[in-house]
Amino acid sequence: MLVVSEEVREALAAHRPVVALESTIIAHGLPRPRNLQVALELEDVVRQEGAVPATIAVLDGRPHIGLEKQQLERVANEDGIRKLGHRDVPLAVATGASGATTVSATAQLAARAGVRVFATGGLGGVHREWTVTQDESADLGLLARTRITVVCAGVKSILDVPATLQRLETLGVAVAGYGTERFPGFYLSDSGYPVEWTLRSPDEVAGVMRAQDAVGGPESALVVARPVPEDEQLDPALHARVLTDALHACETEGATGQAVTPFLLDYLVRHTDGASLRANLAAVRGNVRLAGRIAAAWARP
Repeated sequence: MLVVSEEVREALAAHRPVVALESTIIAHGLPRPRNLQVALELEDVVRQEGAVPATIAVLDGRPHIGLEKQQLERVANEDGIRKLGHRDVPLAVATGASGATTVSATAQLAARAGVRVFATGGLGGVHREWTVTQDESADLGLLARTRITVVCAGVKSILDVPATLQRLETLGVAVAGYGTERFPGFYLSDSGYPVEWTLRSPDEVAGVMRAQDAVGGPESALVVARPVPEDEQLDPALHARVLTDALHACETEGATGQAVTPFLLDYLVRHTDGASLRANLAAVRGNVRLAGRIAAAWARP
């Protein structure tokens, strides 16, 4: 069922480093033609670290692990590319649909193909007003039962960060700050909340991955939360002001369910004059680079 590209298949067979990349940022996260430029740039960052990129998407009902350039172009430019969480993948397969994969779908398909390291921007999590809406990202439950290492910039700052951290703890998902004792806030270097564990090198992360396998237990993920550098983060005061306005606008306009996150992120981009997007891309680039280094450390005997 999985279509694994020749490059990725050969790398996995030879135990060389591979990094999974999501495709939602290409299809739904960036405007054209910037989206394709960023997709190619992120794959190049992985290669610079000696690893093989495995961008993941579902095309015509077939999950692809590793995309050729023309397939990346299709995800970036084709109208009607769906947004697929892990629950949607069987539906897309059965109906022959095409879609870009979110964190949950990317993590699931990467692990199924034998890819252990995955880089993204920010995780989904528990939404604000959860006690009323019961709105929680599917990312969390999927990571609780998938053995993969996710390099991210924490969770999206539009979410309820402390509730998300509590939920990850309840689900048994290991969370470590990379070079920091503070949990990152996606656009922000510091979400305002601490982490209990800090890892300081790719080799140390790879050591935890090996210990996960040796100890056994539930097949849960390792979240490596790397902060965006302070000189590349969104100005915290601007972030706080615009996010407050965005949450009010979201309520006023009645955005609910899956529409909430794209509504808030788009509002931030428009009302920060693109500064939130620049911080987002800075975070993603750094995460991808670190993931390449972790994958290389993991591949070493």
